[in-house]
Amino acid sequence: MSWPVPTVRLAVLLALASVAVLLLPDLGQTSVLGVTIDDRFLLVNAVGLGVAVFDFSLAPNPGSVMITRVHPAAVTMGHEANIEWTLSRDHRVRGPIAGLAAKRRVWLADELAPSLGAETRRVAMTMPPHGAVSARITIRPGRRGRFALSELVLRCSGPLGLLLKQRRRVVRTSLRVLPQFRSAKEAELTLHRARLLEVGLRSARGRGGGTDFDSLRELTPDDETRRVDWAATARSARPIVRTYQAEQNQNVLVLLDSGRVMAAQVEGVPRLEFGMDGAMLLAELATGLGDRMGLLVFDRTVHTAVQPSHRRAQRSAVSEAVFDLEPALAESDYRSMVTLVAGRYRRRSLLVLITELVEEVVEEFLLPTLPLLLRTHLVVVAAVRDPQIDAWAAGRGSGEPNPEEGFRRAAAIAEQEARRRVAAKLRAKGAIVVDAVPDGFATALGDAYLKAKAIGRL
Repeated sequence: MSWPVPTVRLAVLLALASVAVLLLPDLGQTSVLGVTIDDRFLLVNAVGLGVAVFDFSLAPNPGSVMITRVHPAAVTMGHEANIEWTLSRDHRVRGPIAGLAAKRRVWLADELAPSLGAETRRVAMTMPPHGAVSARITIRPGRRGRFALSELVLRCSGPLGLLLKQRRRVVRTSLRVLPQFRSAKEAELTLHRARLLEVGLRSARGRGGGTDFDSLRELTPDDETRRVDWAATARSARPIVRTYQAEQNQNVLVLLDSGRVMAAQVEGVPRLEFGMDGAMLLAELATGLGDRMGLLVFDRTVHTAVQPSHRRAQRSAVSEAVFDLEPALAESDYRSMVTLVAGRYRRRSLLVLITELVEEVVEEFLLPTLPLLLRTHLVVVAAVRDPQIDAWAAGRGSGEPNPEEGFRRAAAIAEQEARRRVAAKLRAKGAIVVDAVPDGFATALGDAYLKAKAIGRL
């Protein structure tokens, strides 16, 4: 059902009509519910109401207007995209005044969440009697997740624009906002640097730490004697050495903790967001160097998995897997995660566990289960360090000495010492620990991966 909506034009018309009452001759008076009203007012209001109703009848029925909403299926957070509405009349719908069709003014208001960053939610268009009309706006989402767009409100005007027809319409579409790849430039630079190192290793032929056999060649003064292939040397009567290249097709598995410790914010952003960024950087690096990268997300259970692959679209697959991920306000179950990984991934892999170095949690849940992974795999435990705590510990506070500042500094120093103790215990077990500030977290993860690959620990 279409509802009438009065406009400013109707108010102005009635105001002018009330002035015109003074120009009419006296028509007598009428008593309505004990109130005496001048008949001139009744006449003018009746005429104005009749004109408004006639104008209302000439407005297109919002229910007969075909509406489509077009936008990309997915957009990256912080990037711009367009939403376009197209309106056209459904000529299968006939009315008593269908022959009076003409251009009509329409207004559309869409149901867009504020976090989509739309420049406006309302547009005005002039709809022709035949054909279609479109309007477009730009959005810049500031929050990732799935957005179900459904209701919109359409208002249609008659030729005079006195009373509008308004109706709610349902046009269901879905928009996915993917996490922002904050370290994209760092990933590109790191990958470029790694490829240059690979070129250098190939030209040196055997000076690197690779263990994949590449080819045979004659011995040079710079070669190590342990590289000599004695069988080939005996056949050719010349000293022959084996050359090696960096290993490829290795497994890199990111274990992303989405429990309550990852809900804490650093610089106004949950730690989980930086963990996603690090996972995407590793996907870009590993697949770019010919390795296989996979992802497991866990809290109380392991609920998201991207199987290891070396396809170039693996970063997009990781982004799609975590775009609507929110931290669970519960302790993560490290035991179930470790059991699953140990049972499913038998081949030696680089396991990158992205979590938080909370002393109580690590000692109670992670340290007892870590040796099961270290038997087969190389484990990196990575966490995001809060630079604000470092600033407080260094005495870079408000600049004015006061008791509150002293307590804050003492608490920050205690927090730093606790993180150092946790990191030392993890290293003592055999794990590699990465504890970096947000700006350098993803890059530190990439460097740890490249270092492990370069020295042949995988």
